[in-house]
Amino acid sequence: MKAPRVIVIMGVAGSGKTTIGTLLEERHDGVFFDADDFHPKANVDKMAQGHPLNDDDRLPWLHRLRDEVIDPAPEGRITLLACSALKRSYRKILALDQPDVATVFLQGDVETLGERISGREGHYMKPGMLTSQLDTLEAPPPEEALHVSITRTPEEIADCIEAEFGLTQ
Repeated sequence: MKAPRVIVIMGVAGSGKTTIGTLLEERHDGVFFDADDFHPKANVDKMAQGHPLNDDDRLPWLHRLRDEVIDPAPEGRITLLACSALKRSYRKILALDQPDVATVFLQGDVETLGERISGREGHYMKPGMLTSQLDTLEAPPPEEALHVSITRTPEEIADCIEAEFGLTQ
């Protein structure tokens, strides 16, 4: 199996997207991007005030991710993107259905996710916004994404992703 050009690690806040993305980046000398870094200031300010984003807020952000991260990602070096990608329509904008783009869906229960978010310092995502993300989430079917439980350790999750997508160390 040929390794994908891009792996998008998706899930709600607190699922470990950044942790897994940076771990895989280190293991494979890849390039890691956190979608949070691509939000315009207005989106960050809105979330910092405890207000969830709507589709109008997200659309320019999603197009920017596709234009600046997914489309230009080169062959031969794995590009990793941590992105919530909550709705099917968002994943369509990101073009996650390309044959050389793989998706990993990190799944967790509300209690674990809430504990993780509460334990973060200096992040604009407020714990109360988790409910909004869970309400928005349209989980991808297994044929569109590798589903991995966040009850596993980061190393186990990375191992699972490597095995599924033929990544070698």
